[in-house]
Amino acid sequence: MKLILIAIAVILVTIGLVWLIDKFIPSKLRPVLMIALWALIAFLGYQTFNSIYEPIKFNKVKEKRYAAVIEKMVDVRDAQLAHRQVIGNFAPNFENLIKFIDTAKFTITQRRIETVLDEERTKLFGGVETMKDITVIDTLGYVSVKDSLFKNSDRYKTMMNVPSIEGAKIEMKAGVLGEEGENKIPVFEAKLLKKVILADQNKDLLAQENETISVDGVNGDAIRVGSLEEINTSGNWPKTYGDSE
Repeated sequence: MKLILIAIAVILVTIGLVWLIDKFIPSKLRPVLMIALWALIAFLGYQTFNSIYEPIKFNKVKEKRYAAVIEKMVDVRDAQLAHRQVIGNFAPNFENLIKFIDTAKFTITQRRIETVLDEERTKLFGGVETMKDITVIDTLGYVSVKDSLFKNSDRYKTMMNVPSIEGAKIEMKAGVLGEEGENKIPVFEAKLLKKVILADQNKDLLAQENETISVDGVNGDAIRVGSLEEINTSGNWPKTYGDSE
């Protein structure tokens, strides 16, 4: 905003100089000075316009590319959560994750409450029958992870790539949290740096974007889902791009 005000002030001063030249400079020198000053006005006008338009163009490109990356991140998260549900941990790389989707099945179960004899309490009460409720889980069948998550699509095979962004490839790691001897909790993180997503954009605006801290923005220097530092499988994007949970 400060730059825009300075540019406008310089333009007004230049226009004032044009008027002064017209009034006080000898007629022989006027054409050259007038051309130079009007050229300066045109240049400053362009700079002012560009300072306003450049952020608008940057944001349009950013939003389109972020949406494409987040669409991929959602697939990665869904696939990893399925991997943890079936296998018990997160896949360490995309090769393993894709193999899992191709072959794994979800178990379809049904929970029901059943009333049975509580033998211990029956003995305690001298043979008086005492009943208790227990939860019984019945296995009804199995369904393919691939069909459940991706139906007729094979997009999971390329979920690490963002074709609309040259050179963009999502990074992914998996690990565990917990000290030695404790129950270790599996974690994963997938991310794509903003400097890769917006590599061909204005460097100053990219630097500002990397410092984003806002409920309406993608915070930090990357679009990411999950974390290797805490128990978290959410994405760091706002709801305007879709569900991050």
